[in-house]
Amino acid sequence: MSEKKMSSSRKHQLKSLMLSIAKGLLEEEEKQREEDRRRYMAENCPPVSMPRGMQELQELCKEIHQKIDKIDEERYDLEMKVSKCNKEIDDLKIKVQDLMGKFKKPVLKKVRMSADAMLKALLGSKHTVNLDLRANLKQVKKEVKEEELRDVGDWRKNIEDKAGMDGRKKMFEAEA
Repeated sequence: MSEKKMSSSRKHQLKSLMLSIAKGLLEEEEKQREEDRRRYMAENCPPVSMPRGMQELQELCKEIHQKIDKIDEERYDLEMKVSKCNKEIDDLKIKVQDLMGKFKKPVLKKVRMSADAMLKALLGSKHTVNLDLRANLKQVKKEVKEEELRDVGDWRKNIEDKAGMDGRKKMFEAEA
């Protein structure tokens, strides 16, 4: 099926409609929050009646201090629960990564190091290693085979020597 493209005016109209709906929802949500706040304050914080005497004022202060201590204990307990849950979440994330087998490889820095320094780092400072690659090579002597050159000299004489049975005999004697 061929899909028809929307005109820019239609797109603009739909976008403005969506924004107006979202704005209305946000306003309703804000009103709901304000109402919940008022209701909570009415339930948990009754209006304070100011005491007339010093004794009543001291009792009110003690009562407020007890409530503060109780709330601090609850806050501390909740913080511990949250930190414990965060640790568990981190451990589970690590386990998931391990199971998936996808590890992020760290970016390695390029280091310029000579072969001597590399071996010294690997073997430790006790071992001093000098790489003299030419010292380990075999020495090869070039020998010129003069015998072959002498045989090649006069080819006619060589052929005459090998002609007949005497020549064949000489060839076998020379090889052996």
